Amino acid sequence: MKKSNTLLVLIGLFLALPVFAQFKDVPKAPNRAEGEGQFNRLIIRGVTLINGAGSPPVGPVDIVVEKNKIVRIANVGYPGVPIDPARRPKANAGDKELNCEGMFLLPGFVDMHGHIGGASQGAYAEYVFKLWLAHGITTIRDPGAGNGLDWVMEHRDKSAKNEITAPRIKAYSTFGQGLPEPVSNATEAREWVRALAKKGGDGIKFFGARPDIMSAALDEAKKLGLRSACHHAQTDVAWQNVVQSAKMGLTTMEHWYGLPEALFEDRTIQNYPPDYNYANEQHRFGEAGKLWKQAAKPYSPHWNKVMDELIKADFTIDPTFNIYEANRDLMMARRAEWHEDYTLPSLWRFFMPSRISHGSHWHNWGTEEEVAWKENYKIWMTFINEYKNRGGRVTTGSDSGFIFQTYGFAFIRELELLREAGFFPLEVIRAATLKGAEALGMADQIGTVEVGKLADMVIVEENPLANLKVLYGTGAIKLNENNEAVRAGGVKYTIKDGIIYDAKKLLADVKEMVKQAKEKEQFKIKQPGMKD
Repeated sequence: MKKSNTLLVLIGLFLALPVFAQFKDVPKAPNRAEGEGQFNRLIIRGVTLINGAGSPPVGPVDIVVEKNKIVRIANVGYPGVPIDPARRPKANAGDKELNCEGMFLLPGFVDMHGHIGGASQGAYAEYVFKLWLAHGITTIRDPGAGNGLDWVMEHRDKSAKNEITAPRIKAYSTFGQGLPEPVSNATEAREWVRALAKKGGDGIKFFGARPDIMSAALDEAKKLGLRSACHHAQTDVAWQNVVQSAKMGLTTMEHWYGLPEALFEDRTIQNYPPDYNYANEQHRFGEAGKLWKQAAKPYSPHWNKVMDELIKADFTIDPTFNIYEANRDLMMARRAEWHEDYTLPSLWRFFMPSRISHGSHWHNWGTEEEVAWKENYKIWMTFINEYKNRGGRVTTGSDSGFIFQTYGFAFIRELELLREAGFFPLEVIRAATLKGAEALGMADQIGTVEVGKLADMVIVEENPLANLKVLYGTGAIKLNENNEAVRAGGVKYTIKDGIIYDAKKLLADVKEMVKQAKEKEQFKIKQPGMKD
């Protein structure tokens, strides 16, 4: 049989298989048992609105939702002045009223890099989804469909119908997924993309490819309305860097690989030591920490040229700062306070030093590696902040489930790291909401709190613009008037499609899951190398 005919047969199987054979089964999310609504009419009373578009807070306002749509935003008074009932939308019999006076309301957050757990981590759907929703994340993009495209699309469709407790989902398939061998030419690339579109995928996740193959795939994706993302892996980045991919039509880059390479002036390939082996992740991540120093200096002519080219292409950068933070401070990442109550034993084991588990590269990680990564971050953050300042689109993604990053908590850490990069708090919120919606092609539905948009919202009792830590499920530490340390914040309600979820109840559910898993195994978190 000719290879082209063989590929067509394989693509036929790709379309027909209920689950790809190479993926282990990951437990599916149960039917929804949480959340109130939808309601014929929901009135959220007295909030201070942070609308996601960059506008300053305003309040108090009452927000009226019918089913899953925002239909009215009413200014009902002034700060520090009792609200005049005459100014408020009238409640009808059967309406649901949610008293949120003194609280802050934001659009639902968009996690642009949200892997839905996995067999290796032992992180199942219910655990992951509840942690996301508990932290205000109402939309995620699964970049790669690691549990199998059919598995992810099934959950996407159930979430769209609110049959499960989950954020709305965009399913991006890894390029070539479902085929026994990598795509080897442009014709095969186009056939695979057409098969993906027919199957119902939302986009493609690349790790790089030969230029003729990637160009053909991206061209076909554009014709079919599929979006794309790429982690420009070191194994393929010599073929093409981020600028070259953007010119081909790539819509989003993940992390930062491929960007320093586009900024090279005196070389075309990273300066690898002679004993480097990509399969050794201590080598991979250790040398990656030296990469930004090999690029053009900030604000130099070539640096500016690369930035201008990416902005001209309307290109999205999804930096995922949080997922590499352990590289610059391993102790901080592994000692995060939420691990004890919210990190599953199986996930903790996955994080431990390993020559096999991805992102567990602590073979001999020390001060020199951390200092290199701290310097790496300074340069990386400078580019990202300036990209935002010049009109480039920057989004928020967490890539949780690797490198000591726990679902939900890692997303809030991403917001803090954007703040460290130079984003002002309103810019951070805009990146986490509107910019993600734009990147997904959903800005007409989500991303801001506006009349006509879907009722995806986050309500918190403390002001997140004053302290992003109040968005963590564990809250922020405050000293009260009695000189006692207390916790403030944690998301109060997450509203998705007009359904009200008690965020703290979702966290309590996850805490119980972790507790039961620990009791079953007689498990206690131990730090690497410690005897007890």
